[in-house]
Amino acid sequence: MSQPPLDPRLERLFPAEKRDSGWTHAMGMSFTTLTASEVSLQWRVGPEHLQPFGLVHGGVYCGAIETVCSVGALLAASSDVDVVGIEHHTSFLRPVRAGVLHARGIPLHVGQSSQLWEAQVSDEAGRVVAAGQLRVFCLPRKGQ
Repeated sequence: MSQPPLDPRLERLFPAEKRDSGWTHAMGMSFTTLTASEVSLQWRVGPEHLQPFGLVHGGVYCGAIETVCSVGALLAASSDVDVVGIEHHTSFLRPVRAGVLHARGIPLHVGQSSQLWEAQVSDEAGRVVAAGQLRVFCLPRKGQ
């Protein structure tokens, strides 16, 4: 896979060791776009993503949406703040059992004290399977 477009501040704000660890790593997700105006990731559906009835678990969609939106908010914020989620809403639109899924987050509002981002998760055919929004507060970084 080719390298994603990168925000110049990326390594300082969201270094590779953080991108390649934690929840997204455990879920087999990889970033495909990382900028202040768009963050995307993709993953192949596996058994770790499924609920007992063989469908992708809603929490996977919520986690993917939270991830692309919060990383985007971090990149869009001024460098002296941290972003923290305060509200998240996800709707599940279409069941998925297998294939490759793509999540894409974009900003609706980027203010100094808060941001609102929206995201969609699509299947290989480009059909939206889940959609959501994340609101974040921008808090002064401790020690600044």
